[in-house]
Amino acid sequence: MSLAPESLPPEHRDLDIRWIDTPQALDEACEVLAGADTLALDTEFFRESTFYPVPALVQLCAGDTAYLVDPQAVAATPALKALLAEGPLKLLHASSEDLEVLGGWAGVSIWPLVDTQVAQSLLSEDPAMGYQRLVERWTGHVLPKDETRSDWLERPLSDSQCRYAALDVIYLLEVWQAQRAALEVRGRLDWLEADCAAIVAQAGRSLDADSQWYLRHRQLWRLERPQIEAYRRLTTWREGEARARNLPRGWLVSDKLLYAIAERMPKDRHGLAQVEGLKPGVIKREGDTLLALVREAHHCDEAELAKALPSPLTGPFKKRFKALKQVVTGQAEQLGIAPEVLMRRRDLESLVAAHLLGHPLVLPNGWRGQCLADDLAAALNQVDAS
Repeated sequence: MSLAPESLPPEHRDLDIRWIDTPQALDEACEVLAGADTLALDTEFFRESTFYPVPALVQLCAGDTAYLVDPQAVAATPALKALLAEGPLKLLHASSEDLEVLGGWAGVSIWPLVDTQVAQSLLSEDPAMGYQRLVERWTGHVLPKDETRSDWLERPLSDSQCRYAALDVIYLLEVWQAQRAALEVRGRLDWLEADCAAIVAQAGRSLDADSQWYLRHRQLWRLERPQIEAYRRLTTWREGEARARNLPRGWLVSDKLLYAIAERMPKDRHGLAQVEGLKPGVIKREGDTLLALVREAHHCDEAELAKALPSPLTGPFKKRFKALKQVVTGQAEQLGIAPEVLMRRRDLESLVAAHLLGHPLVLPNGWRGQCLADDLAAALNQVDAS
């Protein structure tokens, strides 16, 4: 497929956009792209009714030609897998979901990788700059927004959809060249490589991480130890079932409802029915399992239970959190980046909790550790001494 020249912006009137829906065409594209130094990548997908994303389009570009691959029509070939897992540097913007889509479709980890949103977070105080703003910031071009909510599973795609999809990768190359130069001046290319490696590692996390899902909840400190264990077991079960049934988490049982169940620790279906928002259909289908998990937590040996978490509303917690936040904010100001890029609020709270509980402190490592670790430890020691 080649779009009519008048359907493209003036600066890309000669851009060739090629539709790929056969293994032969995909391999021919990979042969061309394998010789590039840098490859821009993007995906479009559907995820309204499934746990796993349904790939709808994969965009590839290394120069003046944008390849639009139809993953509904063609499987990832060995040539493409090699291109993604090895080959040239891959550029993605806000890559976490794209990595999940590509990992599921192609069955490989994407490497080497640069996430241009992460790169921007190391250059400015806007850690979540969207692609359209990023392009305008570095190239001056204003991208169209008319296909933002498009149905990418429909076939054939319109010229407007194809143009939108192509521009999602064509500008990444230009943006990265400018970002790379700026990062090199600041001596932060190593920082970017470390952060992108962490993103790839997270994308390939093991299913064992499902048992840690409960730690995402910000109100765990309100629960007693058996309740925390119940919530851990409930969320671990839900993660496994959502994967097995390929359903969105909320379609099975949401975090909010599982937390409410853990709060009540119901003993029977009548108790389950008292949980606000828990529908009768869920109780009918999953009630026995939910009650069994709560019962297991209730009878769990005390030595196996996690310690209760300190309340963030107390004076000692607030005092330590404030001291750590001042360290992070001050260092972020010196570096010209957002404080949350250095250390997230959740991680600061975990550090305070560990300190109050007498647990070993898990301080930042890598480049963040170089910027923060000593000052964070010193701040806690100073609070203890005051």
